[in-house]
Formats: sequence, C-alpha cells, structure tokens
Amino acid sequence: MKIPFNKPYMTGKELWYIAQAHAKGHLAGDGEFTQSCSRWLEARTGSHKALLTHSCTGALEMAAMLAGVGPGDEVIMPSYTFVSTANAFVLRGAVPVFVDIRPDTLNIDESKIEAAITPRTKVIVPVHYAGVGCEMNTIMEIAQRHHLLVIEDAAQGVMASYQGRALGSIGHMGALSFHETKNIISGEGGALLINDPQMIERAEIIREKGTNRSQFFRGQVDKYTWTDMGSSYLPSELISAFLLAQTEEADAITQRRLMIWNTYHRFLQQAEQAGLARRPVVPHGCGHNAHMYYLLLPSLERRTAFIARLRTEGINTVFHYVPLHSAPYGLRTGRTSGDMLVTSDLSDRLVRLPLWLGLEEYQAMVIQQIFRALD
Repeated sequence: MKIPFNKPYMTGKELWYIAQAHAKGHLAGDGEFTQSCSRWLEARTGSHKALLTHSCTGALEMAAMLAGVGPGDEVIMPSYTFVSTANAFVLRGAVPVFVDIRPDTLNIDESKIEAAITPRTKVIVPVHYAGVGCEMNTIMEIAQRHHLLVIEDAAQGVMASYQGRALGSIGHMGALSFHETKNIISGEGGALLINDPQMIERAEIIREKGTNRSQFFRGQVDKYTWTDMGSSYLPSELISAFLLAQTEEADAITQRRLMIWNTYHRFLQQAEQAGLARRPVVPHGCGHNAHMYYLLLPSLERRTAFIARLRTEGINTVFHYVPLHSAPYGLRTGRTSGDMLVTSDLSDRLVRLPLWLGLEEYQAMVIQQIFRALD
C-alpha cells in the first residue's frame, strides 16, 4: 500500500461544470463561473471584493502593486513561508525584512514586529501557517500606529478564522490559494480579497492588464483603455468551473479534514507525553481548517530517520520550507531583524503527515507506523 502525502479531491461535479462552461462558449476569465466563485468568497469572508486570480502568487503580486511598494521599501514578513510571499515584493524592488516565528503556532512573532519597523517600512505580511490565524489584533494595532498596510498571506487559510473573522478578511488585503495541495482546489488558482473599498477600482484595473475593461463591461465607460500598470491575473472559466464545484462542498470537505486532523491529534497525544514529538498548537479564538498535520521531532537527525522509516513502509511524509532568510536569494535581497533562532530550529524538526480525503480508511495503519518510526 502506497500512502501519498497529498491526493487531490474531486466532488464529482467538476467535469460537469467544465462541460457547461464549454457549452456556454465563454472560456476566458470573468464569466458566470468566475462571478459565482467571487460571490461565494465575498459571502463567506465578508470582504468587500473577491477577485479570482490564476494563483495566490498572482494575488500577492497584485497586492504589492496596490500597496504602492517600490524600490527601497521594506516589507516585514516571516522567514518561514513560501517564496511567493517575498517574491511578490522583491519584484517591485522592495526589501523583505524577515522576523522570527512563534514557537507555538509557527506564525510570525507579533512581539518582534515593531522592532523591525524603520522609516522605509511600508507593509506587514502575516502568514497564517497551517490555517491557524496570526495574532491579527496586535498586528493591526501595530500597523495603525505606524501607518502601515497589512496584507494577509492566507494561502493556507480558506475556511479558517481568527476570533470569528475569516482569514484574509482582516488586513487591508488578503491572498488565498486554491492550488491542488490546499483544502479547496482548482489545480492552480487563487483570489485577492479587498477589504478597503477604496482599493477596489484600481485592483480591477491591475487585474485586467492595466485597463479599465471591467468598467467598460459594466457600462461605466464607453470604451476601455490602458490606464495603469497591471498584468494578466484572471483564471479561465474552466478553472473557475472546477472551483465552483469545490466551494459547494467546502463545509463538508472542511469537516472531513478536521476529523482526520483530530484523529491524529488524539492518538499522537501519547507520543507528545513521552517526549517523542510535539503536536500542533491552535490558540483559543483560532478556528483552523485542518490544512495540515505536522509533528516537531527532537532533532534534524530524528526527522530524517522518521521520514526514511515511513518511506520504507510506503508512507510519504515531507518536511516544509527552507527558511527564506537562509536561502541564496533571500540572502541577496532581504535582511533579518533580530535572531532567527526559532525559525532555524523548528524548520529543521518539522515533518508533515499525510492528510487528504480518503485517508480515513488507512489512518489507523498510518498512525501505527508513525509510532513505530518514533521509537
């Protein structure tokens, strides 16, 4: 039996909706399926505007343009994140300023953000690791005091919340991902949530290659033209049709993932009590979405042996990010604020366990092999 780390889930309606999109004769972006997905996101998150994009990377790039980030500006973010978090701003000439993470949630340590702020700071980018919300109240207070924008990287945060508010809907903007490794998927895909109404008009222009095409189709202008910078960030209707089928089952998908997550958490408590591994921490007030289940092992050597042992049993487990502050391009383009001791330590010890719909049938066997690998 081979147990993959991830297995994309299909609800059964995806191909039917794609066929409908084809029958309607509209395959490019912003057709009926794209609009339906946008309305669903706005209703579920409470954001003023949800703009579907071809990727979360694209949504972050749009956010960087909307923030007016340029050469020499500084953007505060964790080092323990995917490269897109930094790339979106490096492309604008900005400097990523890496801040250490919290040892409990692996989110940016909000107590270290203020020390990283300089006169060149323009944006704070909290990353909601594993679908567990950062301390957004504190982060928003810091941003308000220093007149900074907050762009949430909520790539892992669809269907998750912080104190009752959807992740991605709390900062000035938020970026979501529907990559096949996420909970709600479309193969590739993402969305930009606009929480400041004043940004909506320009966001539509940037998304449409710098043209006011959206206004033209709404009848607000009699022709459209090039009015600003921008690029092609729209997903096709085929992608949106696939995504709509997923959104219709979003609650059921989330509940099944939570059941798998809770099963891991319950049975691995014994391993934590024995000092063999540490389980994830979800603070009070954070409604997580079971995006991932990970363990923190005692050392890099133990993690390496753990992954190798499970591989021999056909179970694929993986580590996660190489911290950006230690990556070749991170060293060239960014800087750190303070030490990065927690980031460097935990990134060496974290291992992600398989979590996908359908794993329920095999999870007891997987957990049994995990205990053997931990001994």
